[in-house]
Amino acid sequence: MSKHTHRWVYLSLAAALLVLFFVGLVHGAVRIPLGDVIRILFGSYEGREAWRHIVLETRLPQIVTALLSGGSLAVSGLMLQTLFKNPLAGPSILGISDGANLGVAIAMIYLGAASYLTTILAALAGAAVVLLVILWFSRKVSSNVMLLIIGIMVGYLATSVISILNYHASADKVHQYVMWGMGDFSGVSLQKLPWLAGCSLAGLAGALLLIKPLNALLLGEAYATNLGIHVRRSRLAILVCTGVLTAVVTAFCGPISFIGLAVPHIARLLLGSANHRHLLPITLLSGSCIAMLCSILTVMPGSNSVIPLSAITPIIGAPVIIYVIVNRKNIHYFN
Repeated sequence: MSKHTHRWVYLSLAAALLVLFFVGLVHGAVRIPLGDVIRILFGSYEGREAWRHIVLETRLPQIVTALLSGGSLAVSGLMLQTLFKNPLAGPSILGISDGANLGVAIAMIYLGAASYLTTILAALAGAAVVLLVILWFSRKVSSNVMLLIIGIMVGYLATSVISILNYHASADKVHQYVMWGMGDFSGVSLQKLPWLAGCSLAGLAGALLLIKPLNALLLGEAYATNLGIHVRRSRLAILVCTGVLTAVVTAFCGPISFIGLAVPHIARLLLGSANHRHLLPITLLSGSCIAMLCSILTVMPGSNSVIPLSAITPIIGAPVIIYVIVNRKNIHYFN
């Protein structure tokens, strides 16, 4: 693909990002004109205080959370698909998301904790434990395929423990956990947003530093070694980076399905190349756009009804995966 085409892809995604950002601020149960939204953002609005509160305290944190979370999950999925050379690899495949789910299940169901901060800390703790287990196995196992299988098995173990906890829990605690498990971009307040932003941006910065090793791994570990890439160290860095991004998003927003799995394929289709120099930024922008679109679609205009996020993401992600499976020979995966 030519540089001219690359430029158009970047510009189109940037324009879509900007449009979706302002649609997310305007769209909702209460319609607020775009002009008023812009004046509120720049601090020159002197109208209804309720509108100011809705934009700054509710809609702005939600759309920024979607932007950061979508980009983080999409980049995580891309790195894992490259590392394992598996187009169906995603952020949840190593069991890190399941570890976060288990941490929240223990906090909500077993310990009876219900505060937002406790939920975040429990999710981070559960994800960190699983990540440490995966990193320990990565030093013992040289095969990426075997490490992938171990991650899947760890995820199954965490899911089994969650099922046992649910079986012995009261109905209200199970309901509370199920509601958290549907995923939600609206749970991050303006005060908590800097924590999510800081962790996400740090993980994304680490991913950008891994572009060269990711491109080298496309050609095989032996070729990467000949290029001077320390394969084991690079694999460890990729696992840490994806683990941090997945854990942070799951902790703050709950489990978000399909974005990390489907968006890298959308980026490949847009770009027509597997070169991470452009593929990673395009995946980042695409993930942010898709997540913001999903966030907008969860809100029913003119009413207080909100559709669960877990009901929206498969509608967008599942057709992409089906298309990829059917047309996998025509898509640039690892070349």
